[in-house]
Amino acid sequence: FITSNKNFCFFKKTTNLTAALSPFQRYMEGGGGAHCNPRTVEEVFRDFKGRRAGIVRALTTDVEEFFQQCDPEKENLCLYGFPNEVWEVNLPAEEVPPELPEPALGINFARDGMQEKDWLSLVAVHSDAWLLSVSFYFGSRFGLDKADRKRLFNMINEVPTVFEVVTGNAKKQTKEKPSSAIQNGSKSKSNSKVRGLDGKSSKPIQAKDEEEGLEEEEEDEEDEDEHGETLCGACGDNYASDEFWICCDMCEKWFHGKCVKITPARAEHIKHYKCPSCSNKRART
Repeated sequence: FITSNKNFCFFKKTTNLTAALSPFQRYMEGGGGAHCNPRTVEEVFRDFKGRRAGIVRALTTDVEEFFQQCDPEKENLCLYGFPNEVWEVNLPAEEVPPELPEPALGINFARDGMQEKDWLSLVAVHSDAWLLSVSFYFGSRFGLDKADRKRLFNMINEVPTVFEVVTGNAKKQTKEKPSSAIQNGSKSKSNSKVRGLDGKSSKPIQAKDEEEGLEEEEEDEEDEDEHGETLCGACGDNYASDEFWICCDMCEKWFHGKCVKITPARAEHIKHYKCPSCSNKRART
């Protein structure tokens, strides 16, 4: 049966679920079993990041597909993230107790009873709780000691939560960024090379080249400092100068090009870029 309030739906498992395989078994059969039993802090954290990346993708870049799969007419559905960064909406495991902690059940029942952004935020909160439970399940199962558990938590705590990414509450760049929409770590720095030079210097060419080299290194460091707090609106990872980024002209969030499937060559032909989330919102209005 199902009981509900204005925020979420709670229910008991029914006995007529049709899921033949558990999420763990589906993951193993899909060829992703290389790291399905992480035993060290680093392996557990890698597992966490992979599952988190899949869930973030479902709630951001793949949100339209995720929305459609969460049909309220279906039975209790869950959102799973797998270590290979794949997400899946499916029925919960039938076995009790399950092989792994289960995510929130029945996320589809609340889909049409809430504002979409509130529903996505709620799914994100429960997904954060599930990700932590899975990580510390592995930690407990394979005997991580107090120091290792603390280190694992600190590593996880350095990564923005799914909720922070979905709601845009993750720590952002405080300086206003140009609305040119494209940022590439390998872009030309020809203008910065001549900064601070008056053109009348009598220094030898070699000395000038060395000075320019130092200035360029300083510019690189300043660029890293300026954008280091920027987080990708899709995966939540920090800015890195060796990666291509693009900014949405609607919500002004920055994204890895690879996360939104935009290459530098393709970006050159885009006058006004809209991220998948903004494009989907406009399509449904």
